Parts: sequence; C-alpha cells; structure tokens
Amino acid sequence: MDSTIINSLIENKKFLDNCELLYGKGNEKYQAKRYKNLYQIHSKTYGEGGVFYSSPGRIEVCGNHTDHNNGKVLCASISVDTLACVTPQEGKITIASIGYPVVDVDISDLNVHKDEYGKSEGLVRGVCAYYVKNGYKIGGFAASTTSDVFKGAGVSSSASFEVLVAEILNQMFNNGQIDAITKAKAAHLAESEYFGKPCGLLDQCAIALGGVSFIDFKSTKNPKVQSIKWPFDDLAIVLTNTGGDHCNLTGEYAAIRTEMENVAKFFNVTKLRKVKEKQFYDSLTTLRTVASDRAVLRAIHYFDENARVDTAAKALKNSKKKRFLEMINASGESSLTLLQNCYPSGAVSQPILLGLTLSKKNNVVKACRVHGGGFAGTIIAYTDKNLVDEYKKEFDIVFGEKNVFIIGVRNVGTCKVDI
Repeated sequence: MDSTIINSLIENKKFLDNCELLYGKGNEKYQAKRYKNLYQIHSKTYGEGGVFYSSPGRIEVCGNHTDHNNGKVLCASISVDTLACVTPQEGKITIASIGYPVVDVDISDLNVHKDEYGKSEGLVRGVCAYYVKNGYKIGGFAASTTSDVFKGAGVSSSASFEVLVAEILNQMFNNGQIDAITKAKAAHLAESEYFGKPCGLLDQCAIALGGVSFIDFKSTKNPKVQSIKWPFDDLAIVLTNTGGDHCNLTGEYAAIRTEMENVAKFFNVTKLRKVKEKQFYDSLTTLRTVASDRAVLRAIHYFDENARVDTAAKALKNSKKKRFLEMINASGESSLTLLQNCYPSGAVSQPILLGLTLSKKNNVVKACRVHGGGFAGTIIAYTDKNLVDEYKKEFDIVFGEKNVFIIGVRNVGTCKVDI
C-alpha cells in the first residue's frame, strides 16, 4: 500500500468491489475518503505501507433474552465497522483510535491487570493471552483506527474492537489460519476476564462470522454456531435509539433472568432450557403458587422465542422473506406482552413503546421489535429499501437525526481488506 493507491481508490476496482461487499452499494465516495484520511494519519507516524482491516458491528435479529437460559439466538454483522490501518512493530501493540487515548500494551506480559478493567488495554492483552495459551503466535503492531460503529444502540463496539485485534494477529502472525469461532472465543475471554465484563459469546460470534449467525447456547462453553448468508438485499434495516437512561435499569434486566431461573428451579434444574415445555404447561397450577404470573409469562416467551429462532433461521436459509418477517413481528409482540421489556415497570416515559407504535403505523415498515436488553434504548425496523428514507425522515423528527441509523447486513465478518 502506498499514497499512489490510496489517492486513486475511487478508480480502484478491487476497492470498489470490497466496498460493495462490506458496506453495500452507494457508499464508495464516503468510504474512499474515510480510508484515505485514516491512511494519511497513520503514515505520518509509521510511514507508507499500512494494511487495512475491517471489523463490523452487530445486531440482534431474533432471540430476545434467551441466551442467559441456554437458549437460541439469531444475530448478524452489519455494514458499519471499526477500520484499522496497521503496520508491524516489535514487542508491543499500539492502537491509536481517533478521538481516544492511545492504547499501548507490552505483549511480554499477558497477566490479568485489574487496573485495566473497563479499558481497551485489557481487551488487547486478553486476546493475546488466549492465543498464546492455545498455541497461536502473537507479535507487535501499530494500528490507527476509526469507527462508525455507533454507541448507545446495542451494536457492540467493544466486540468489534476485540475481534479486530484477533484478526490482525491472525493475518500477521498465523497466516490467516485461525477460524472465526476461535477468534470469537479469544475476544470473549478478553472481555470476560481482562476487561472485567462477564458476557456471552453472541456478539463476538456475529462479528467474526459475518452474515446471520444462528447460535444455540445449550452448551455455553461450546455453543452450536451456524453462519447463514443474508438473502434479502431488498430490505433496509433501521435502528433507532429512542432514548431513556439505562443507569437505573440493572434491576429490571436482572429480574428477567432471575424470574426465568426461578421457574426452572421449580423443576429442580438451573436453566429453562432443561425444562420440557409440556411439563411446564402441565404444572402451571402448582407453579403459580410459588412463582409470579410475570415469571410464568416470561418463561412462555422463552419457549416460544426459541421456536421462533428455529423458524426464522429456516426462512433465511430458504429465502422465505414473508415467513422471516412474521417471526420478527411475533418476537416483538412477545417481548412487549410476555417478556415485558419494552418499558420499565410503572414508567410514564416509554420511548421504546412509542417507537414501536409509530413503526407499526408506518406503511413502509414490514416488521419491528425491541432490540437487545430493552426497557430503554433501541428498536429495529425492516422496510423496503427504496422506501426507507420516508421512514427515517419521520423518525428523525421524533427521535433526532443522530439517533436513527440505516444499516444493512454484511455477509463478511472481520477481515483484512485487500485493495
């Protein structure tokens, strides 16, 4: 890579092909400017020759609040990314992310540092530690990064960063031989043990694999993962951060898991996945004497949602758009009425419910549902691609232009970008 190539990206067929693959059609000028600016920033410090890597964000497609009880989910990588320009160096990893302090990690020390909890240094060190422990090679590099993986909408900017580090090490020191699930596991360990944030494997798998990921968490250590190519190029996806404060919602989130597990305990098991659905329904009368009706309803959501994930996955594989959208709408309705995570208990501020109601009244919307944890924050809507601007215009007015994002599913996970 040199300045001659970087200054002529818009005429570079390889770049244009990769641009369409990673970001969809119509983004060439924006991405060419973005790549050029990042290369120029990086080369001022590290000279010519930087190589590009791209790591997407992710969305939850179906499977709301099922993973923590060993359930099933569909998630997908999306057409926004953390973009890096990378150069080899000795002995340490240096990452300069535009707008953030420089991350500097001595890779000869791979111990957990508790003072790095919540910091990017912990994520870098954790990925390196996983690789070394599992017999892979690591080495030093310097990276400059920029990201349009928007924060506050539940698209996993931290996992995008972790898997990016895993892929750079994979390509630079392991001949690109490390598979996507191994990279996801390295990123998961980094976030759980070195960053101090216990999490599942969902985010990292979606970002490493690309496309839509079907994940069955029956075994949390070795979940069953299958990658499905997104077949619906005529659908646009809109994420809207409807607002609301998550700071006081920890109890609301925790109650979902606790109540589901309380139902499981009635059957002398720890997770709902181990409860037979027929046994659950046959025991309702007695169950209601020891568990709340809300807990029972949330358990019903769990059983139904696992079945919806299976159906939606089959619809994706067979390009059955109508059936897929039916499952998304059914998931949204279940989250609202059974799971009850579309607004906090007793709250008069209900931005998620407002967003969903307005979406259902908009004729261009084919399906919509709460996105992620719920109670406050994000909804997801699917529209015809050629009519999406009409929907966005309405939601820009209600929720603010900076909170409404048009995205697409990206069928390529974290990767080196050859231009």
